[in-house]
Amino acid sequence: MTKKANHPVRTTEKTLELIEVLDTDDGFRLSELEERLDMSKSGIHNHLSTLREHGYVEKHGDEYALSLKFLSLGGHVRSRSPLYRHGRAKIDQLADDTGMLANLATEENGRAVYLYQSRGRYAVNLDTHVGFRLRLHNVGIGKAILASLPRERVEEIIDQWGLPEATENTITDREELFAELDEIRERGYATDDEERTEGLTCIGAPVKLGGEVLGAISISAPTKRLGNAGFDDDITAEVESTAHELALDIKYARQ
Repeated sequence: MTKKANHPVRTTEKTLELIEVLDTDDGFRLSELEERLDMSKSGIHNHLSTLREHGYVEKHGDEYALSLKFLSLGGHVRSRSPLYRHGRAKIDQLADDTGMLANLATEENGRAVYLYQSRGRYAVNLDTHVGFRLRLHNVGIGKAILASLPRERVEEIIDQWGLPEATENTITDREELFAELDEIRERGYATDDEERTEGLTCIGAPVKLGGEVLGAISISAPTKRLGNAGFDDDITAEVESTAHELALDIKYARQ
């Protein structure tokens, strides 16, 4: 769970709130930011001016937007991840072999964070992208991670983020989720049968080294394409084997 700051700096908190609002769209006028934030127009302008001076915000006409400096920072952080460095080529191969959207993610602060995606010839456009964060309980890649964590940690994540319903198939009962996580551990892979997005099905498998879960991989496709193929066919085996191979690559790279 996110640790509370012992002595939070309110000015820093306001800057971060402003950045998070700017991250929700391509650009905002000062008046629009004033409507969304509990700050005066002059205060918002001061924060924006400071961010612009340091290259974190750009102004186009009368609209403010985040700059590509965040891409530089995020790219640097991502490049330090062994999961990403060793996983890119394997995710590309998985997408090419299955024709579907292949995903690589890790867990941070109780949510899945997408590190990489690769599109096969049948891949659909989704709302997910590199850096996208989402809850773990209703997606294949997230449930693969949850099933690899100790129960106490899963309990903490549920307490922090809840089990909100996204579709009529979403598991919203704690004990029902734990029962499914037991099944996932037994069979080695997780599924998402239209639990976050109607018409979309996913298969996920964890990337583990011993008792440590580094993240997970998944493929996503329209239910009519992936669902009709079934969860116990060669596609499922390929997702599992890719996750296992990735874990081995990371293991031997550490030696």
